Amino acid sequence: MAGGKSDELKGRVKEAAGSLLANQKLKREGRADQAAGKVKRKLGDAVDKVRDAVAGKTRKKGKTKKKR
Repeated sequence: MAGGKSDELKGRVKEAAGSLLANQKLKREGRADQAAGKVKRKLGDAVDKVRDAVAGKTRKKGKTKKKR
């Protein structure tokens, strides 16, 4: 999921900027963005696994042998 990775990157940049500028609020926001990005990424992975599992079950049902 592209949104999760971009949020993580944005968070790392914010956290680094906060450290550089000694801005605690910016550092916290960066950490929160990173955490949100990780959650989005993990959720996207879980959704993909469920979709694959459902698609696999429907594919198996469709592959029946024809009666002659």
